[in-house]
Amino acid sequence: MTLYPKLILEALQSVRYPGTGKNIVEAGMIDDDMRIDGMRVSFSIIFPKNPDPFMKSVMKAAEAAIKAHCGQEVEAEITALAPEHQPKAPEKLLPQVRHIIAVSSGKGGVGKSTIAANLAVSLARAGYRVGLLDADIFGPSVPTLFHLEDFQPYGEMVGDKQMIVPAEKYGVKILSIGFFVRPEQATVWRGPMASNALKQLISEANWGELDYFILDTPPGTSDIHLTLLQELSITGAIIVSTPQKVALADARKGIDMYQNEKINVPILGLVENMAWFTPAELPQNKYYLFGKEGVKRLAEDMHMPLLGQIPIVQSICESSDAGEPAAAADDTMTALAFRQLADATVKEVERLRQKA
Repeated sequence: MTLYPKLILEALQSVRYPGTGKNIVEAGMIDDDMRIDGMRVSFSIIFPKNPDPFMKSVMKAAEAAIKAHCGQEVEAEITALAPEHQPKAPEKLLPQVRHIIAVSSGKGGVGKSTIAANLAVSLARAGYRVGLLDADIFGPSVPTLFHLEDFQPYGEMVGDKQMIVPAEKYGVKILSIGFFVRPEQATVWRGPMASNALKQLISEANWGELDYFILDTPPGTSDIHLTLLQELSITGAIIVSTPQKVALADARKGIDMYQNEKINVPILGLVENMAWFTPAELPQNKYYLFGKEGVKRLAEDMHMPLLGQIPIVQSICESSDAGEPAAAADDTMTALAFRQLADATVKEVERLRQKA
């Protein structure tokens, strides 16, 4: 017979820890240091108490179970570990942040970064403490949206550690990989390098206490998304799409990614961007350039909230190019639309919190 870890674990499932009645595998008492050499196996059992009254009996039962299941010729070397040897759970990043919201899109070109930037500004104008991370490593646009192309990040000592100081504009703390590369320079990085850069922007920046941390994620589904999901406790995701069919098909993929059972991040709702075109001289007119209410129908089909419909207005493009988010204005049509989006987002976050 050839020994392998699964065979040993199958044998140990018959050994119960008297203190809980669970088998020692189910109870997570088998350390991950198992070694197999021919017919010899060595591993450690982590006991919940030190000293533990059941230590000797459990170790004898484990050795007997291995011999019975795998053969009498098997030699088992078992070490008892005290509770302090149990691996500690990794510390949660950004413990001073209350809510983390990922703004995503299934495809590029639907205005996701514009939505993320204006949502952040609208939340800040409503009195919340807000941070915005441009997580689109390969196509950062937040520096342009906030007219921060020339911003030079610097560090400051926080305790005994040097931390990056985010830019701050319109009441929003902002970081982007675009602050660290020249605007005309392409970011030609492999996946792991991009992921590590993103981790630094999250964990090595002095974000301070925030009510909302907005993530402007890359389009599609990639390892950047996996990095964010692994490193952060994301409160929920907002899916941005335009009304046409090709964008809606990709939006469904984005929804499916967050709803995957291994990821399981709540969808706060959908945003229909470029919902219609309204000329400045005819503010009451609506021209549906990309189809009418496609995202609204998708939200109904998926039983999800429609958080907002943002029209195409010339001032949005002009303000974005000028680095002045439309949401920073006072009484314009687009500022009102983004304010309503922020209100709907806060409402959905609160609903999720109460449900939890």
